[in-house]
Amino acid sequence: MDPSLWLALLGAQTLISFVPGAGAVNTMSNALTVGFRRTVWGVLGQQAALLVHIAIAAAGVGILVSNSPLAFDLIRYAGAAYLVYLGIRKFLQRPEHSDIRALQTDESALSMVRRGIWVNLLNPKAIVFFLALIPQFISPDRPLLAQYGVLTATVIGIDFLVMWFFYGGTARSFRRFTQHDRGQVILNRIFGSLFVGVGALLALA
Repeated sequence: MDPSLWLALLGAQTLISFVPGAGAVNTMSNALTVGFRRTVWGVLGQQAALLVHIAIAAAGVGILVSNSPLAFDLIRYAGAAYLVYLGIRKFLQRPEHSDIRALQTDESALSMVRRGIWVNLLNPKAIVFFLALIPQFISPDRPLLAQYGVLTATVIGIDFLVMWFFYGGTARSFRRFTQHDRGQVILNRIFGSLFVGVGALLALA
C-alpha cells in the first residue's frame, strides 16, 4: 500500500474507532458486567465482524450494496432493530444479587463473542465505512492481496486497541456502581438507553 494511502487509512480508522457507536457501547457494557480482562472476548467478536466487512468489500459486493438503496436500507434497519432489542433487554435487566466476583463470571466468553459479532456485523456505521470508503485506499495497479493484508492489520489493530484499552478501560472507573442494586439498575438503564438511542439514530440517519 502506498504510504500516503496508509496514513489516510490510519487517520480515518482512528477517527471512526474513537467516535462512540454500537461497538463502544457494547464494550463498555461488557467491562462493567464481566470486568476489563474478559471484555476482550466481546472485542474479538467485534473484530471478527470487521473481517467479514473487509471480505465483502474485497469481493466487490460493496459496490452492489452501496448502489442499492433497498439493500442498504435492509441492512441498516436490521442493525438498528438489533441494537434497540439489546437496549430494551439491558434496560429491563434486573440487578445481580451477588458479589463482584460472581458478576465477573456471569456471561460466557462464547456469548460475548457472539454478541460482539452481531453488534458490528449489523452496525450501519461499519457497513458504510467498509463498503464505501475502503476501495479508496486500494490501488488497482498494485498487488491487491498485500494491500488488503496491510489494510486489515491496520483496521483491526487500531479498533482492537481503542475498544479494549480506551472504552473498556474507561468503563472500569464505574465498576464501584455495580456492587449495589441501585447502581446496577442505573447503569443498566443508562446503557440500555444508549443502545436504543444509537439504534434509533442509525435508523433515522
